[in-house]
Amino acid sequence: MAADKTLSWSFTEDYPSEPSAAQLARAHAAELGVDAVSPATGALFRLLAAAVGARSVVEVGTGTGVSGVWLLGGMAPDGVLTSIDIEPEYQRVARESFASAGARPARTRLIAGRALDVLPRLADRAYDMVVIDGDPAETAEAVDEAFRLLREGGLLVINDALARGQVADPARRDPLTVSKRGVVKELREREDAVVTLLPTGDGVIAALKVR
Repeated sequence: MAADKTLSWSFTEDYPSEPSAAQLARAHAAELGVDAVSPATGALFRLLAAAVGARSVVEVGTGTGVSGVWLLGGMAPDGVLTSIDIEPEYQRVARESFASAGARPARTRLIAGRALDVLPRLADRAYDMVVIDGDPAETAEAVDEAFRLLREGGLLVINDALARGQVADPARRDPLTVSKRGVVKELREREDAVVTLLPTGDGVIAALKVR
């Protein structure tokens, strides 16, 4: 008899214990109508940041700080999170979320602007981890920038990689789904990365830069 994968997925989504600061940021996200990563996705981000010993992380899509709180929890104590979002109001709320998590102001650098305008200004091979959770239409271009920014052994993480199940549905041919499906396929074929795709949250793809 086949196992109920939906039940297993629900169990894993409910497994993490979410920090109070992330819970507060999530409440603000709900008030503002901002999508936030699931607790399981946040816990995965924290684990991955800790696994690569992240001291310098770039995040595309600050939101109200839910994912940032989780990332800071996995980064080195003196690590700096650079987070980009086109909405300054979201970042104002995120600053409160980070303060609630006990992060010193010097540990976060929030940049208001379009990711594809900001990323080219960041230094080559200077980052341990890049998290992309912004405008889906910009993901493919942001991936190219991310690999430029990452050091060897650095990690690219893309949230919402399965687009709420749409990527896995071959009948879905709308432009955004096709674009995300293309990103997933192209990452798998890169020779400079070790890649895996996970069903956590709305899908997370992780790519370790190997050279």
